[in-house]
Amino acid sequence: MKIVKDSVHDHIQVDGVARDLLDTPELQRLRRISQLGTVSLVYPSANHTRFEHSLGVYHLACEALEQLGVEGRQAERVHAAAMLHDVGHGPFSHNLEALTHRRTGRYHDDVHDLLANGAVGDVLGEHGLEPDTVADLVAGEGRFGQLVSGELDVDRMDYLVRDAHHTGVPYGTIDHGRLVRELTFADGELVLDEGNVQTAESLLVARALMNPTVYSHSVARISKAMLRRASERLLDAPTTDIDAETLQRMDDYDLIVALRSCNETAAFCRRLDQRDLFKRAVWAEIDDVPGGIIESDHETIREFEREISDRAGVDPDRVILDVPSRPSMTESTTRVMVNGEIRQLDQQSPLVEALRAAQYSQWRLGVYSPPELRDRVGRAAVDVLGLDIDGALVSEVRDGMDATLDQFVE
Repeated sequence: MKIVKDSVHDHIQVDGVARDLLDTPELQRLRRISQLGTVSLVYPSANHTRFEHSLGVYHLACEALEQLGVEGRQAERVHAAAMLHDVGHGPFSHNLEALTHRRTGRYHDDVHDLLANGAVGDVLGEHGLEPDTVADLVAGEGRFGQLVSGELDVDRMDYLVRDAHHTGVPYGTIDHGRLVRELTFADGELVLDEGNVQTAESLLVARALMNPTVYSHSVARISKAMLRRASERLLDAPTTDIDAETLQRMDDYDLIVALRSCNETAAFCRRLDQRDLFKRAVWAEIDDVPGGIIESDHETIREFEREISDRAGVDPDRVILDVPSRPSMTESTTRVMVNGEIRQLDQQSPLVEALRAAQYSQWRLGVYSPPELRDRVGRAAVDVLGLDIDGALVSEVRDGMDATLDQFVE
């Protein structure tokens, strides 16, 4: 057994297959992948890693399995899946996942090949565990896969608390101890037991508050978009032989070195290194954006960027269009027991609709450019995209928002 001191859960006991997985190169690589990507450019203390998060998820999975009375081989499978659930992440966590998925067809939780080979495959084999079965659990499949990846998964319970702790933002603080204690299975579904509607609501509220404050903060979105653009150029650069599969197996440091070393990406990387970021030329609410734009694929968005740069008379590399997907709230389908029936939280809680409305109002389309170009780019973007806002007011509104935000975060 190994005991690890953790900043969130205090002491974590690591035993069995998890102990042997701990020192594999695949898991140790997660020490060099930041949990929140570029969010440290907003909250300087947000430097925690996927490695410590994986330990936290394993710890909560152990507590949940004990509470559910699950032991033996099945428990070991879930222990392994919890510890390995993030080994498929590329550098800077989710920041580049859309880019690599377009080129490989694989998301971070598709780890069948990764678990079947190398040191991880050897460890699983030594413990009599089937790599494919563990990989299925990582993907959220089956009865116990819900515990690793689902609406009530221990992954979410750990990252909300951990992200709140390391950013200093209190909104993600949840009673994960109660959440774990109240888990039960009903008709094969993982649910919260009777009397826990408010417990489920707390998880929903925490995620809803952390999203605009941390995960979708404007500076985090701008830096993420710049990193994504630089990484795309790296993959397309004729002077490198880096492909998307290679990029997926890099860590943060590997990627930064590659970006600094490539002529096509060095300028972008220098901006990220020095926090010399693009600024918001447009920050448009969802009701002001034509519906077709929100559903645009990657190539259509790139075409919009070229049109905006042509209209503004600037280099295409100076324009980034950032279009989030439509608001969604996965946690609203969390299942709770009410009067002996399994009910979805959105069928039971009046809070869900209010939080959906808040999420809708927080959605923003962003157009980013260097500070000296944002007026030209902003007006061009309003025209090209057909936004229902006054182009002459783009800078005025944006500057007011920047001044307000700078009172709180820098």
